[in-house]
Amino acid sequence: MRHPVVSLSAAIVVALATIASPLRAQAPPGRTAEQIKASYDAHQGEFDYLLGDWEFTSVSHEFGKGRGYWSAVRLALGAQILDEYRVVGDSGQTYYASATLRAYNAVLDQWELVSAEQGTGLQNVGTGHKVGAEMHIEQKFGVMSPTPSLWRIRYYDIRPDRFSWTGDRSTDGGKTWTTQWLQIEARRIGPPRSLGPLAPAKR
Repeated sequence: MRHPVVSLSAAIVVALATIASPLRAQAPPGRTAEQIKASYDAHQGEFDYLLGDWEFTSVSHEFGKGRGYWSAVRLALGAQILDEYRVVGDSGQTYYASATLRAYNAVLDQWELVSAEQGTGLQNVGTGHKVGAEMHIEQKFGVMSPTPSLWRIRYYDIRPDRFSWTGDRSTDGGKTWTTQWLQIEARRIGPPRSLGPLAPAKR
């Protein structure tokens, strides 16, 4: 069973569209250049644990047990990571796939995320912060569907060869939550890697 390779075209489409349409129109806080650099230096590697190739098992409140592959690469521009999440069947057929761009915003001191699914654009946006030894994310999913939802996600028990993931889900804008709507256990099957420049300079 082969694990998925991150699509270069997905990287280009997601990156360019995100630049053209910012996640949120926020006024930058009054931080100095030194403060911004310090934030970048302190937080740029917080998603490095995700780099590489992973095989996972999952338990979904809606679909029951599942499995799949998760691959992440660092882009050439620094604190930006592109990953592909893919749920597969027993014969390796794809049931679901999405691509996510994660970029650290040193001006706002937070990670910003946008996920793309086939045919639904770039509406699934979120933010992330490191809390102790965990990564916490709040993100919207299914924005263009009849049943959009808000998720609170935790990456925890993070180790070089494994990590755990759990997501709580709300369909009423955060008023009520279903805890552990989806749980994931991931095991490493490939080393960290980078995508590199798409158009390297010529000598």
